[in-house]
Amino acid sequence: MKICEIGGQGVLEGVMMRGLKISALAVRKSSKEVVLSKTQFVSKTRTNKFYGLPIIRGIVSFVEMLSFGVKTISDSAALYDEATTTEQPSKFDKFVADKLKLNPMDVMMFFAVVLAIGFAVLLFFILPNFVAKFISNSIESSLIKNLIEGLIRIAVFVLYVLSISFVKDIKRLFMYHGAEHKVINCYEHEKELTVKNAQSFTTLNPRCGTSFLLIVMVVAILLFSLFGWSELWYVRIGIRLALLPIVAGISYEILKLMAKSDNIIVKILRAPGMALQRLTTKEPTDEMVEVSLLAFKAAEGITSNEELEELRVEFSHGAVKKESEEDIEENEASSD
Repeated sequence: MKICEIGGQGVLEGVMMRGLKISALAVRKSSKEVVLSKTQFVSKTRTNKFYGLPIIRGIVSFVEMLSFGVKTISDSAALYDEATTTEQPSKFDKFVADKLKLNPMDVMMFFAVVLAIGFAVLLFFILPNFVAKFISNSIESSLIKNLIEGLIRIAVFVLYVLSISFVKDIKRLFMYHGAEHKVINCYEHEKELTVKNAQSFTTLNPRCGTSFLLIVMVVAILLFSLFGWSELWYVRIGIRLALLPIVAGISYEILKLMAKSDNIIVKILRAPGMALQRLTTKEPTDEMVEVSLLAFKAAEGITSNEELEELRVEFSHGAVKKESEEDIEENEASSD
């Protein structure tokens, strides 16, 4: 099997694919027209030797994934509905940007990422810790207390995913997530990238972010256990927050290592993560796979603008007229 260097995510009625140098976002509008946006993106792990070191690269990639993911969600909403403009920076964002001599949009995205991280820490780390403390008062072993906390954390995560899967828009997002995986699996098995071929593959992929999150929770149990169990809640929470970057870095290395092998031991180790993906991916329609294919080919960087435009028109199924070459170049320039 070929190892794919392209990864992505499902978004509102579309798919984002991120290659080594190009990030591509393809969205199907309510009119059935497919729109494509490309931007240049190179991870800091490839441009800075320190950021590319083991463990460090996992921390950097995690931060990039969060910040880029928030921006992609905002961009996909704007592409889907032209009447909906991308959220603008608040007065506070502009004030901070002015004082620090920064771009207001960058400041807005920073606070959005901080908010997302804060919510995740509250739901998946602070809440499980307090629940574990409540139900393990009579237990002396710090190892068992950390294990209980970890199991509660995993249970909260699974329940959270299950609960949001009932939301209509989330169901469709999970279908686009499945389309993303199908196209990547098709590429890795060296089959021609067509809708029919992609649909023959599974919606599961060993490099998925869902598997990464589960690995994070298992690594957290092991790492937190090394520091015992303080009776002071602020010490426990402080230790966990301080160790989170290291947990993310180690988990990233484990995910990459397990994705490179298909021996029976590795398959057993990654089975829980693959099983969890059955909650976050759903079988997509052919139209969803078309969107994913277009984003993948654009992110790959070897398909010409003319060929991408032909695919875009084909996948729009008559909902759009072919753009001129000048329009294509203008759209690409505005995305850079």
